[in-house]
Amino acid sequence: MEHGNRLGDIEITDPKAMRALAHPVRLAILERLQRHGPATATQLSPDVGATPSVTSWHLRHLAGFGLVRDAEAAADRRERRWEAVAKGFRFGAGEGEAGRSASRVLTREMFARSADLPYRWMAETEPELDEVWRGAAGLADTWMVVSPEELAAIEDGIQSILEPYVTRDRAERPSDSRGVRVLRYVLPEAPERRAGDPE
Repeated sequence: MEHGNRLGDIEITDPKAMRALAHPVRLAILERLQRHGPATATQLSPDVGATPSVTSWHLRHLAGFGLVRDAEAAADRRERRWEAVAKGFRFGAGEGEAGRSASRVLTREMFARSADLPYRWMAETEPELDEVWRGAAGLADTWMVVSPEELAAIEDGIQSILEPYVTRDRAERPSDSRGVRVLRYVLPEAPERRAGDPE
C-alpha cells in the first residue's frame, strides 16, 4: 500500500528542491504562507528574520521549484504578493544517493526547526489557554511492531481523519476554532540484533 496524499500536500521529489527548502528562512517563509495566506516580501520579513530584499530573493528561489507562486494582485499593484501552492508539503527518502542525501538535509533542518516547539508551547502558550483548550491538548509516545505496509495503512488512516479539517474553507470553520499544530514523527527503529548476529 502506498501513502496517499489526502491532504493535497505538494510532493517534493527533486533533490535540488529538497536542498533549496532546507534553509531556515525558506522554511519559515513557506510555513508563514501556508498558515496565513498570501503576503508580500515586506509583510513576511519580520516573521522570517530577513530583510525584505533577502526575503524576496528567497521567494523567487522557492518559486523556481514550484513551492510558491504569485497570488492575486493587491490593490497596490506595485507590491508583489506570494502564496504557497499547497497547505503542506511532503517528501520521501529520495532515489539514489543524491536523493537520500537531500532528504536527510531537509529532514535535519525540519527537526532542528521544530525541536523546541513543545518547550516554547509549554512556556508561552499553554499557560494562556483556558481549561477547554488545555484539556484538548496532548502528547503521546506510542510504540508498536508493524510491517511497512501496516505503517503505510496507519499513515493513510491518520490522513483520512485529518483531511476534512485541513482541506475545508475558512468560511466553514466553527467560530470558536483556532490553529492547532499536529506533530507526527514516524521513526522506524533499526532491526533488532539477536544473540549470535554478526556485529
